[in-house]
Amino acid sequence: MLDVTKLRVIDAVARHGSVTAAARELHYSQPSVTHHLSRLEAETGAQLVQRAGRGIRLTEAGRMLATRAAEIIGRIDAADAELAAHVGLRVGRVRLAGFSSAIGSLVPAAVAALAGKHPGLEVSLTDLHPPEALELLRTGEIDVAIVFRYDETEPEPSGVRLHHLLDDPLYLLSKDRPVTLAELADATWIAGCDRCRSHLTSLCAVEGYEPRIGYTSDDMVVMQALVRSGLGVTTMPGLALRSHQIDGIFATEIPDSRRHVYAATYGEPPDPPAIAALLTALDEAAAP
Repeated sequence: MLDVTKLRVIDAVARHGSVTAAARELHYSQPSVTHHLSRLEAETGAQLVQRAGRGIRLTEAGRMLATRAAEIIGRIDAADAELAAHVGLRVGRVRLAGFSSAIGSLVPAAVAALAGKHPGLEVSLTDLHPPEALELLRTGEIDVAIVFRYDETEPEPSGVRLHHLLDDPLYLLSKDRPVTLAELADATWIAGCDRCRSHLTSLCAVEGYEPRIGYTSDDMVVMQALVRSGLGVTTMPGLALRSHQIDGIFATEIPDSRRHVYAATYGEPPDPPAIAALLTALDEAAAP
């Protein structure tokens, strides 16, 4: 019969790709990890690992089980957090993931306010793009994901509930003077993640051209430095500029272009008390 301990072992091996790293994370010895894998193979009747040089790798059956193990572990950890929250907000844990500009602007104020009201409530934080955060939310590895979407973004996975926080205006960054999108058909562009880049492409298509992307970065400090050096132009949302804006660049708001920022949760309402408290704190931090 499968047990959680062995599932945690194969999950760790899958994520780290080695027995040594898995043992380090789980605070086990390497022989102990190997023993758990052997027992798991005996219990399932499937070959889960195979030799690869001086190490091991998961077989197809092993990868399938590891995927399910990650989901099961996520749900167990979520149940543990919900039970702690049900006992009361004096103790408990909420696992939060979000994109960089939200972490640099909304999250610090929200978590600080939450700590002031509920000092025993622990909040863990991971910096992730929306698709990766939503996947962890789906598998139960986090409790709340701060995500953004544009009007043309594909719908979120089934079971995800979106709590609207704010609509974030988009700005055009340039060096010498304020500019408009229509002027920049021949400009060199600095672009970031796929979700941001697809929206940039849509905006430029309305003006009748495809942006010529010369530099790629998701780091808002790097993007602004490239603009200030005269190497290109870029778009940047208001939350990012709230976190960091260097001197020597112009930020011009693009009319009728906003991204929608949400706190996402998974499953049927109501949310556990600790998650509901974090949602309230985020909503207050997002208020004008």
